[in-house]
Amino acid sequence: MGASVRGRRTVDEALLDDAAALQENDPGGMLRATASAGAQVRESAALAAEANLTTLIDEGRPRAVVIAGVGTAGRTGDVLATVAGPRCPVPVIAHRSAGVPGWVGAADVVIAVSASGRSPEALGAADAAARRGARLVAVGAPDSELQSVAERARAPFIAVPRRAPARASLWALTVPVLMAARALGLVKVNEADLAETATRLDADADRSRPTAESFVNPAKSLALGLAGSVPIVWGSSPLATVAARRFADTLSANARYPVVAGALGEAGRGRVGLLDGVFGGLVESARDIFADPGDEVEATRLRVVLLRDGGLGTEEDADEPVAVEERRADAVQTLAERRGVRCDVVTAEGGSSLERLASLVAIPDFASVYLALAHELDPMAVPAVTEMKELSNP
Repeated sequence: MGASVRGRRTVDEALLDDAAALQENDPGGMLRATASAGAQVRESAALAAEANLTTLIDEGRPRAVVIAGVGTAGRTGDVLATVAGPRCPVPVIAHRSAGVPGWVGAADVVIAVSASGRSPEALGAADAAARRGARLVAVGAPDSELQSVAERARAPFIAVPRRAPARASLWALTVPVLMAARALGLVKVNEADLAETATRLDADADRSRPTAESFVNPAKSLALGLAGSVPIVWGSSPLATVAARRFADTLSANARYPVVAGALGEAGRGRVGLLDGVFGGLVESARDIFADPGDEVEATRLRVVLLRDGGLGTEEDADEPVAVEERRADAVQTLAERRGVRCDVVTAEGGSSLERLASLVAIPDFASVYLALAHELDPMAVPAVTEMKELSNP
């Protein structure tokens, strides 16, 4: 028998502007954990600086780097690949399955990431890397099984205290991965980039604070716009696409909303057709013409969230010319408008790629929590996840 699921199908808009009610409905403190993103950047940067990464430097540039982990830990590999960019001198691969790819050997580096330090995927990857003679770096909770594996392999371990659930620990896990990649000469993230990213996250947390009312709170406004919809989240660039997929993660886990997410380039090859479907342009024609107008129930509609990189990246570092990405984003907004599908736009701000990514992640992170709370769902407790773990364990 499954656990009872609490919540309501429709949103309580008034609840979002009641700070006391928000706190009561968030017993696990997900809003507080989400607001700690800037602090996570600073703490993890300091912890990574204390780790002994000289062994990585001594052995020179690897053939490839594999970031092993699932969920938010796996998303750190996508962040690294995007921040490193198309000019990265070696392949950067996010690996979300057990073990490591068959070609991994002594010439490669494996970064095993797990917030709890006990993910089977991260542990399996760390073990496999050690057996094959690959250089290993492990990132996770202190005094965990992952730390033990790293110590047995005499590999660097970056201990990240688990102060929040994994999905609210993106920055705590990402910064050590970036620091390991910097030691390998793969990224040019410096202290100023980290400081500016942390400041950006702090500023967006302040704008999204529970005491800021919906009409001035971008996260609450985004949450209310998404209420009752089927969200489609598209990124206009590789960096924005990572943020789009991150938003899909948090909307699913926190608010329990089904989401379509991806790159605008992929959307133009097929998924943009969703705008013509039964949740998009066809919704008007699907009504029963003989129904009593008073009995009509408003149909579920698509809601597009477009994450735009703002064209701030340089042309030579982009996978595609910035002008192409911008035209594509403009086209999607026009298509949505023509079909009566509402479109929210979040535009990247900041100088470095890391700060721009932070500006696209912060507000959506808060929006996913507010959407859960507006449905009177506890964003911290997800019964289905707990049950799945229980049913999956031997």
